[in-house]
Amino acid sequence: MVNTARFVILVLAYRFLVPFLSVSAEPGQARESYVVYMGSPSSGGAGVDPEAVRASHLEMLSSIIASEEQGTVALKLKQSFHHAFEGFAADFTEKEAAAISGSVLAVSALPNRHERVVSVFKDRTLQLHTTRSWDFLEVQSGLRPARLGRRASGDVIIAVVDTGVWPESPSFDDAGMRPVPARWRGVCMEGPDFNKSNCNKKLIGARYYSVMPDASPSSTSSSATAAFAATATGSPRDTVGHGTHTASTAGGAVVPDADYYGLARGAAKGGAAGARVAAYRACSLGGCASSSVLKAIDDAVGDGADVVSVSVGIGSAFQSDFLADPIALAALHAHQKGVLVVCSAGNDGPRPYTVVNTAPWVLTVAASSIDRSFQSTVVLGNGAVLKGIGINFSNQSLNGGKYPLVFGPQAAAPYAPVAEASNCYPGSLDAQKVAGKIVVCVATDATVSRRVKKLVAEGMGARGLLLIDDAEKDVPLVSGGFAFSQVGVDAGAQILQYINSTKNPTAVILPTQDVKDFKPAPVVASFSARGPGLTESILKPDLMAPGVSILAATIPSEDASEVPPGKTPSPFAIKSGTSMACPHVAGAAAFVKSAHPGWTPSMVRSALMTTATTTNNLGRPITSSATGAPATAHDMGAGEVSPLRALSPGLVFDATTHDYLVFLCLYGYKEQVVRKVAGDAGFRCPNNAADGAAAAQDLIAAELNYPSISVAKLARGKTATVARTAMNVGPSNATYVAHVDAPSGVTVTVAPDRLVFSKRWTTARYQVSFSVAGGAGKGYAHGAITWSDGAHSVRTPFAVNVV
Repeated sequence: MVNTARFVILVLAYRFLVPFLSVSAEPGQARESYVVYMGSPSSGGAGVDPEAVRASHLEMLSSIIASEEQGTVALKLKQSFHHAFEGFAADFTEKEAAAISGSVLAVSALPNRHERVVSVFKDRTLQLHTTRSWDFLEVQSGLRPARLGRRASGDVIIAVVDTGVWPESPSFDDAGMRPVPARWRGVCMEGPDFNKSNCNKKLIGARYYSVMPDASPSSTSSSATAAFAATATGSPRDTVGHGTHTASTAGGAVVPDADYYGLARGAAKGGAAGARVAAYRACSLGGCASSSVLKAIDDAVGDGADVVSVSVGIGSAFQSDFLADPIALAALHAHQKGVLVVCSAGNDGPRPYTVVNTAPWVLTVAASSIDRSFQSTVVLGNGAVLKGIGINFSNQSLNGGKYPLVFGPQAAAPYAPVAEASNCYPGSLDAQKVAGKIVVCVATDATVSRRVKKLVAEGMGARGLLLIDDAEKDVPLVSGGFAFSQVGVDAGAQILQYINSTKNPTAVILPTQDVKDFKPAPVVASFSARGPGLTESILKPDLMAPGVSILAATIPSEDASEVPPGKTPSPFAIKSGTSMACPHVAGAAAFVKSAHPGWTPSMVRSALMTTATTTNNLGRPITSSATGAPATAHDMGAGEVSPLRALSPGLVFDATTHDYLVFLCLYGYKEQVVRKVAGDAGFRCPNNAADGAAAAQDLIAAELNYPSISVAKLARGKTATVARTAMNVGPSNATYVAHVDAPSGVTVTVAPDRLVFSKRWTTARYQVSFSVAGGAGKGYAHGAITWSDGAHSVRTPFAVNVV
């Protein structure tokens, strides 16, 4: 701890070193929240007095705030970061932000008057991106879990940065657990609806921060952040359900006979069921202030977490450079402290270039389906039976008769355009023509979501909704007691043809049935964001995990439309998104870490990637639900996560924090900036870091010891050579032989093609050369290199952009 004398010296020294740069706020100039990032703590973060750090931040803030506002400086300081990295969040005018940054540019970083400041960026809003899923992953691994599972311990700690936690959920029962690890330094923050007794040996910590109101802003811009000003909730308690769902997916206890109103019945459990969970409430339904996410990850590292799960991210349209990305910044310093950060890839798929959280030190997760489908059958009046998708608990039945069927345009309100009525646009339907009937809608207008269509039909007194849409057909809409089913275009054509063929068309939508052993599975979810990422020399996403129709714990629902008649709110919910995939990988990482406590974050990430599976439960290549074609590495990364296989990967590709600092140099950041990030005045960028952007991209692909390979540009007549260093974590005296799966038109050579390891922990370096042969088309070509010793298969996917 810092003593009083040292504290006084700190403040006095700061007053002499930093000139008073007061900037007057011009009339009408609005204040917004900004994050001031200052790199690694000067002391390394150990033994720091938080109050002294906060005092220095207040002093810095005072240096640029107008003299007439000096009395309110403390109110403008929102957060102070000091564990893994240093910085703060505060309310500034645009001029004040420019003053404290010294006009720091994202990459060029001009010298600034506050010499410790690395970057300043607006405090933007980040968006929130099981019974069968874990069993499905075990089956897909082809291994028996009992023997391998004994290698895992229960002392690993998973931090979940999300919307908080519902501590009463049976998923956080600590029965039979050993005492909390002595290294845990976290707290259980109290509030009006949350007591210290809500924490236990399973849920070992809970914190809360200023969060957005429980409403969704219209955009991720800073203006949206200002409009939805952050407010303190005063409690770690989850009011959304998202955080409880992700936390229980990652590390929830085993709960027998869990279900969602009779669906998806089975034993609910987390990926590391014996792990400890700590909840950090930094988000709400309205999103997450980036300063709160930064603070939460910083605290998680300081508290002693091993793995941090972050199912949030900035929208793909708002991605910026790495030193203005709050999750990337926090994750880099977490890696520096030996903590792995796992993030969701985003839900803006299936379009390319939509993946987020793409920093190479972040484990980025795409979403897939499992072998379970929720079918809502439609029976037409002519006897035709159509299999639709949806989760509804309606009381419709064949014995109860059928309901009149009407297509949207036939029930259009006066003067409503046909296109709007066919899409069930709000205000486009006539209640008298809809009441008591099942409405048929199409989805040619992407601005009207399925849920909005359902609300429109329900509000008009309809008895059900039939949606014709191939998009998102892999993700069932949960419609509660309102009858709903979604069918594809082919089945939709049958429905419309039937409506046109008879004067009184009828139909019935039957309650949902749980279909197990569904094939094919997994498939890449339609919504899952796709690569390439922010830098095309890093292959993203990294991995894929279950993210469709995942059953996990939730908060008791207060929405009557979600609770079937006569039922009490379910303690579990079925949710979909890369938000659900992320904690699957966080749980898997905790599982691997518990068996190998000495492994670095990069080693754990490598083990998960190189052992991922690439075939479905039909034994064929995994496909994309959006196209039906075989999935590429830009869809699924290395493949579907396989926690059991990852326990014994054979070889791993390790990368140190120094490697990532070199990456920042090659990416274009100036050496003095990277030194501040590193907290190392002696750090030097490599001499070739200034060779130009194209050369830097090639160097990133060639030298960063990543478990996948991406060549951003490969011209005809040129050769790209990439180096990797493999570490043996398996038995001694192992010999691995390379097998290349090369795409048509691309020649791939591995040298040497045989790696010999005399001992465990020894390393071997090899090179992979890529060249374009005749017949190669333009664009990305995908393949893989697999090293095998007869017992282990170590697969590294690659993507080569032929130009």
